[in-house]
Amino acid sequence: MTSDAPWRLFRGDGVPRGVDHLPPAPPWRRFGDGPRSGTSAAPYLISPGHADVVNAALHLRRPLLVTGQPGTGKSSLARAIAHELQLGEVLHWPVNSRSTVSEALYRYDAVGRLRETALNRDQEREEPPIGTFVRLGPLGTAMVPRPRPRVLLVDELDKGDVDLPNDLLTVFEEGEYEIPELARLPEDQSMADVLSADPDTRVTVTRGRVRCDEFPVVVITSNGERDFPPAFLRRCVRLELPPPDSRRLRQIVLAHLGEEAAADVEDLLDDFLRRQQRGGLATDQLLNAVFLRAGGVDLDVDGLLEAVLHRLGGTI
Repeated sequence: MTSDAPWRLFRGDGVPRGVDHLPPAPPWRRFGDGPRSGTSAAPYLISPGHADVVNAALHLRRPLLVTGQPGTGKSSLARAIAHELQLGEVLHWPVNSRSTVSEALYRYDAVGRLRETALNRDQEREEPPIGTFVRLGPLGTAMVPRPRPRVLLVDELDKGDVDLPNDLLTVFEEGEYEIPELARLPEDQSMADVLSADPDTRVTVTRGRVRCDEFPVVVITSNGERDFPPAFLRRCVRLELPPPDSRRLRQIVLAHLGEEAAADVEDLLDDFLRRQQRGGLATDQLLNAVFLRAGGVDLDVDGLLEAVLHRLGGTI
C-alpha cells in the first residue's frame, strides 16, 4: 500500500494538504442535531431468554443489574429499552470513585446563591428564587413524578465507593427523596421550579420532596470488578451477558453496517474470535475494523489491525 492511498488523510510528512471534509463517521460516532452517539437506530440483538429477564425487571419494578465483559452491550441495553418502549432520552449516571448518591439526586449552589443575592441587593433588584440554584442529577430526575417512567443508566457501579450500593437502597425502596434546602422554605414558597438533568428543562418540587409515580427503569452495569452486598443484590434482577458467538457477531455487523460491509468479514471474524479467546476484546472493536475495511482501509499494513483489535485489559 503506497503512502498516497486515498484513505491516508494524515501522512506524517509535515506537508499541509487540507481536506474539504472528512469521510462519513461510523453510525455510532455521529453527533450534531440527530440522536446522541451510541443511540443508533440499529436494532439491539439479544436472545429471547435474556429479553425475558429484562421483562421480569420491568414487571417487578426492580433495578436490572447487568454484568459481563466490556463491549458485550451492557450500556446499550438501557438505550434499547428506552427506544423500544418510547420512554425518552436515557438519563445517564457514569459512576466513578468519587460518586455519591446525594450528588446524583441534586446539587445546590449555595455559593452562587449568596453571590447573586448580594449583587441583586446592591442593585436593588429582586432576589432570584432558590430553585434557580438547584439542579437535579440523573437519579433525582428519574424520580420526578410522571405518568410514564424514565430509563436511568447507572454505569459501572463497581467503580464507585464500597458503600454506594447500600446508599442507593433507601432511594430505590422508598421511591422518594428530600431536598432539605427547599423543605425549609416558608409555606408561601412551598413550590419551587428547579433545573433537571434534561437540557433547558425545569420541574416543580413541592415542599422539598420528590416522589415518583412510576418507579424508573433502572439499568445498572458492572464489569464484575468487585462483589456487591447481599442486601443490594436481593433487590435487583440479575442479567449476565456472555460474549457474542460467531453467529451473533455476524448479526451485529449486519445490523450496524449493512449487507455490503458484512459480505467480506470472515477473516476479520476469525481473527477477532481467536484474539477474544485471550480475553479483553469488545464487540465495537470488530465493528471498527469492518467499518475501516468497508471504507477502503488496508488493515494488513503497519500493524493497523493490531491497533484496532488491541486488548482492553492488562499491561499495554
